[in-house]
Amino acid sequence: MYRYIPDFGGFVVKADSENRPGPFTYGRDHADGANMLAAALEPYGGLVLWRCFVYNCHQDWRDRTTDRARAAYDHFKPLDGRFMDNVVLQIKNGPMDFQVREPVSPLFGAMEKTNQIMEFQITQEYTGHQIDVCYLVPQWKEVLEFDTRIQGEGSTIKEIAAGRIHPYKHCGITAVSNIGDDDNWTGHHLAQANLYGYGRLLWNPELTSEEIAGEWVRLTFGQDPAVIETVTEMLMESWPAYEKYTSPLGIGWMVRPHIHYGVDVDGYEYSQWGTYHFADRNGIGVDRTVATGTGYAGQYVRANAEMYESLDRCPDELLLFFHHVPYTHRLRSGKTVIQHIYDTHFEGVEQVERWIERWKSLEGRIDGARFRHIGHRLEKRAGQCEAVAGCHQYVLLPQIRYSRRGEEGHLCVAEAIL
Repeated sequence: MYRYIPDFGGFVVKADSENRPGPFTYGRDHADGANMLAAALEPYGGLVLWRCFVYNCHQDWRDRTTDRARAAYDHFKPLDGRFMDNVVLQIKNGPMDFQVREPVSPLFGAMEKTNQIMEFQITQEYTGHQIDVCYLVPQWKEVLEFDTRIQGEGSTIKEIAAGRIHPYKHCGITAVSNIGDDDNWTGHHLAQANLYGYGRLLWNPELTSEEIAGEWVRLTFGQDPAVIETVTEMLMESWPAYEKYTSPLGIGWMVRPHIHYGVDVDGYEYSQWGTYHFADRNGIGVDRTVATGTGYAGQYVRANAEMYESLDRCPDELLLFFHHVPYTHRLRSGKTVIQHIYDTHFEGVEQVERWIERWKSLEGRIDGARFRHIGHRLEKRAGQCEAVAGCHQYVLLPQIRYSRRGEEGHLCVAEAIL
């Protein structure tokens, strides 16, 4: 290979995951597998980027001690120090699979003797398929600013990725691209903001999400103040809005299996791929505490582990990722979990409806082709949102009344069906 491609970079490997073969097939571990390739590449300066997306996809959902979130740490942490210098472990930003909301992977920075690189996902596999607007730079900012406390306070993800916490030979951030065969590259004109934002953020992680969005809007649509304001606000509102009408409080996975787009509350529940909300008549969420659950929370450094372990201190946005709670559990907002789920789903739908009206106000200020394309995507998203909100009225929920404020100010009350 190097005779024909002298600057060949190396390989990205996915092994022992989702029915793919790997070292486990031959009774070996992942250090054995990665080092086999690394030894062949070493004389030529090639690298092995070995993905840590390794888990058992044939799980028994009845066994509540099984937890897919634990897998990467459990498989790789014990191997620290056994990988060759030209091996780089490629670790997803969260322990699951690029969900709309996950905690930061506890594996990143936990292996001080092994090169690591953080993996983001620019393409919107679980965040709207580039049909729905979902500007992901704010999500990536949260990840980069997360303090792992691996070497005390200030051990943020961005510092680890920059090689300033551990003496890594190779480190950094990579991503799954969102470029396809569309004339506009990304399927949705506004999804180009994620591709631009990823590169801009890595060049300067101190920039704010708003600064990056504003730059992209001006470079893409020009200097019209109305366009700049409207599109920038839509981008900044899009990730929270998507989270509101899909997966509340850190659950994730409420999408149709295989295609990963569209409402399906129970699509991945009680399946070999995992169990993600354990909703029944009494409560909802996954117990990942050390005291009574899967123990996943204990994979973090003590200060973070204690935060996630505590029902009182766990951030509300990740509550159901770490805890199984009654529907009547009160969040910091004062609302119950069930009321929050209803309110945010309707808020997400109403947000998209407002975007449609705001977008229509830009007619004549943006060229016709892009104006029609984005408008069509917004209308399609609105239809999906209504389906999502409607579905959640009748699935997962106990016999508890919920309410929301109607469009004309009347209090709307309905009853959920078990």
